[in-house]
Amino acid sequence: MNTTPASSELIKEQRPRLLGIAYRMVGSLADAEDIVAEAWLRWCAADQAEIVSPEAWLTTVTTRVAIDYLRSARHNREEYVGPWLPEPVVADPGPDERAEMADSLTLGFLTMLDRLDPIERAVFLMADVFAVPYEEIAPAVEKSPTACRQVASRARRKLRHPRHRPQITDRRIVDELLVALWMGDMDGVLARLAPDAVCITDGGATRPAARQPVVGAERVARFLVNLTERYHDRLTVTLANVNREPGIIGRLDDNIDFVAAFEMRDDAVTTVRLIRNPDKLRLVEAGKGLL
Repeated sequence: MNTTPASSELIKEQRPRLLGIAYRMVGSLADAEDIVAEAWLRWCAADQAEIVSPEAWLTTVTTRVAIDYLRSARHNREEYVGPWLPEPVVADPGPDERAEMADSLTLGFLTMLDRLDPIERAVFLMADVFAVPYEEIAPAVEKSPTACRQVASRARRKLRHPRHRPQITDRRIVDELLVALWMGDMDGVLARLAPDAVCITDGGATRPAARQPVVGAERVARFLVNLTERYHDRLTVTLANVNREPGIIGRLDDNIDFVAAFEMRDDAVTTVRLIRNPDKLRLVEAGKGLL
């Protein structure tokens, strides 16, 4: 196995980018770590003297491993109990954060990517998020550059998503919503929810959660107020940045019970995504849910 100092420096430099690709591909930071580790093993086993561009090679291999993962795991997603949400990434933007860590990291964006098949997902992410040239995307998905352009165009039509959207960083509305929830102030909660607000809860197979999205401001308000009242005496909340959106970490009796992210539009909360599945909270519990 080739683990020269130069190789170690290369993977240290490339790892954030590769992890970013893998996480956006599969929606799980733990699985993304495994995918990058597999790509690194393949790099160490390769004849590196024959590799013209190590960065392109690692991108190609990481993408192929992620595509294989999605193809093998898709049946698990189809059998998932209740709504599926990605594994949350809880972090504050760090000094080394790059542009590709922005809009494409939100839970809404990652969930939306489920409309795409693995090849569409790979091409769209590399072309539109990571700005990889089509000539470099082609070998990763075993298609011609022209075919990759067509795949990217088809993916954009499926998503109907602009390449860039304004990023909301002011969490004042979310903080006011949280205070209203804590006080049981239904009017205050409603005032900070968009009329078409949605709450999506992911409890997996083991945690109680709404098995269908809760739709409409009044229903969402009642749902959240009732939850807060039920656990008020046991609940503590920590403010957090969840997938680049205002969020919270909720603890019951000092144990992490959920992570929530709040999507906003026009000074109102439009979507609350609440993750209770313990399998998706392990890295947060261990303090390793950082990307």
